[in-house]
Amino acid sequence: MSDSCEERIAQLEHSLKRREDQIDAIHRISTALGSIVRQDHLIEEALLVSMELVGACAGSIILYDADKEKLVFTHVVGSTADDLVGMELDPDQGIAGSVFASGQLRVSDDVTDEAEHNKEVGEKVDFQTKNMVTVPLKSVEGAPTGVMQVLNKAGGNFDEGDTDVLAILGGQIANAIEASRLHEQARLAEVVQFVGHISHDVKNMVTPVQTGAETLQFMMDDMYAQLDEAYPADDEGPEVKQVRELTSEVRDFYPEMIDIIMDGSTNVQARTKEISDCIKGMVSKPHFEPVDVRDLVDRAVKPLMLVAGDTGVALSHAPKGEMPLVVADDKQLYNAVYNLINNAIQACGEGNSVTVYTSAIPEGEWPEGGMALIEVADTGSGIPEDVLDKLFTDDAVSTKPGGTGLGTRIIGDVVKAHRGTITVDSEVGVGTTMTIRLPLTRDE
Repeated sequence: MSDSCEERIAQLEHSLKRREDQIDAIHRISTALGSIVRQDHLIEEALLVSMELVGACAGSIILYDADKEKLVFTHVVGSTADDLVGMELDPDQGIAGSVFASGQLRVSDDVTDEAEHNKEVGEKVDFQTKNMVTVPLKSVEGAPTGVMQVLNKAGGNFDEGDTDVLAILGGQIANAIEASRLHEQARLAEVVQFVGHISHDVKNMVTPVQTGAETLQFMMDDMYAQLDEAYPADDEGPEVKQVRELTSEVRDFYPEMIDIIMDGSTNVQARTKEISDCIKGMVSKPHFEPVDVRDLVDRAVKPLMLVAGDTGVALSHAPKGEMPLVVADDKQLYNAVYNLINNAIQACGEGNSVTVYTSAIPEGEWPEGGMALIEVADTGSGIPEDVLDKLFTDDAVSTKPGGTGLGTRIIGDVVKAHRGTITVDSEVGVGTTMTIRLPLTRDE
């Protein structure tokens, strides 16, 4: 057998062995992606297998965050992982941004020859990129969702076999991430349906209480009307005095008690509906339209007047100047304002106050102008620094016994969806002012 024939056979055996390794790796990642529901574990396993398959020394998954309008390093494998995770890029920045925009896989044999290579990222984390493959990640509809990058192949450059298999794995990773997102949406939809059932059940259980209270009030009013008729006010007989003494305490107390029952029942129904609407808002896309913010604040303040009154807190809405309409999602913004005011009330005690100020800076352009402001100022306990640092994030905690921090996360999500900002000025023992700033208009 000639040397050339032996060489060809060796090449074929090498190619066959490589394909077997690739098929095995694809099978491994398919199994992993099919069994892992948590997205962070999913990305980690997919990235590790991809790097192992092509002999890369480092890799990253960079996903697009629509709320921030940024590409974000969500998972990194390599010596710079701790420094890179969470770093944000503009969608048109660097090779990652170029591939994200074009949707085309890109091989960089020497990144120093690439005009679009962003040197700043490597310099920030003290990492030198030699060669790299950037794979676009797309949803099932073909919309770009991010990119996968594998870097610095050991022993040479990435070849056609590497890029072929990375393209396949990139498609699997993107589909698995999309499946994880849809799974989360389906889970939230189940929660919405469950909360809807609870809201309906609460209404059914509260209705007899309200009906009974209304009937009791009618009967008591009628009974005391008959007593007044039977025992006139000018009758000072001993029997009349005894009847008045026996019935006076109940007569003075029952109207207030029935009001408490009616108000409490109404508040339970309203709050349950608000929770249901809030969760629906977390699942459904915002619907933006011109909104009268002052009317919205009035609607949030009205039911909370009872809550504030029960604890001796003075609650008021103080509009300042003219207020144009704001392009917003009425339901989501209402939930955010309601939670903001309610949290302020909970931070107060008897004798404290909560004031909601609404104003606007119509002149100029966002973020310096062209904005509406909603300020909630309280004279309550203030917010400790360790709690303040986590406000409006997924790690938000509550200072209230049994609290979950859900309210502040809802506020943060709503403000983010409206492309606004929220700031906090707080001093322990003095009070807190939280200010939401929203652009008056919205560019679709």
